[in-house]
Amino acid sequence: MQGAREISVDVEVTRADVIESRHRVHAAVIGDDDSLTDFARESGLVTMWRSCSKLFQVLPFLASGGFDQLGWGSEQLALSCASHGGEPEHVALAARMLDSIGLEEGDLACGPHEPLSARGVKMARELGTPWTRLHNNCSGKHASMLARAFTAGWPTGGYERADHAVQRACLDEVASWSGVSTDDMPIGVDGCGVTVMALPLDRMALAYARWGRAVEAADELPSRTAAAIRAHPHLLGGTDRFDTVLIEETKGAIISKVGAEGVHCATVPAMGIGVAIKVEDGTIRAQHIALLRVLQQVGALPHVLPPRLAEWTHRAIRNTRGEIVGEVRAAMSQLPE
Repeated sequence: MQGAREISVDVEVTRADVIESRHRVHAAVIGDDDSLTDFARESGLVTMWRSCSKLFQVLPFLASGGFDQLGWGSEQLALSCASHGGEPEHVALAARMLDSIGLEEGDLACGPHEPLSARGVKMARELGTPWTRLHNNCSGKHASMLARAFTAGWPTGGYERADHAVQRACLDEVASWSGVSTDDMPIGVDGCGVTVMALPLDRMALAYARWGRAVEAADELPSRTAAAIRAHPHLLGGTDRFDTVLIEETKGAIISKVGAEGVHCATVPAMGIGVAIKVEDGTIRAQHIALLRVLQQVGALPHVLPPRLAEWTHRAIRNTRGEIVGEVRAAMSQLPE
């Protein structure tokens, strides 16, 4: 940590100008030489990587040739990395991915849940569509993992378990980018039912920094994945999803990926840096604000943000009558003069 700059990216919740709650945020920023440049609180905090790992979990499938064997393209690749909003476009594409390997929704190990996008909820309700496993924000990743097993000739049953060849390949891939041995990774089960690994925050940031530099150097698989995400940001997230907005507003200069329980990662390929944050109490209402503040403090985003991003920096608190009674914002003590 020698030479690294300490920053503060805590988030506070106000009511009548009184700070009612505060969210503690841990962060790590890795520079273009693999060293820690900036940190908040515990840069080495070990936590589950959750959906931030998806950009790496798809790489073994691409490397195997199975992805191209199926004739899949950039849309399927973007959805494989997605935490999507369960909108019609997401659901239909996930269904087509399964159909191309002769499987169906029931073969997905993830469970159904309400779409994460407001548009997804509205359209499903208007159509009278029940929530299915295809609405799960991870259905694209699961369809891709099933396809990996199918094209490799491995059993598709149990593809989500840590001892399955699909997951062993994913864990090895994460180890190669993060520098953390698989023997040193605590392993658990993600919210979608698939294997999930824990890493120190600075190793998450290191993996994203290395991935971003590989994109900038036009290394085939990372740059192909980045191109898919940049071409289809809506598939990565959705209409009102943070990662989609950030990618669109920066024209792909920043690629970020949400994770559950307050984990979020990002890379700025042209700067060669990686960022990882963890909201200590796991609440999502703080993590977007915190990530934007980190990106501002390292010079990846300007102090005055474009309107669509600025909306994420101050979230209104409303009472049951719809009146604005407070806000969620970056802690005032850390804002520049």
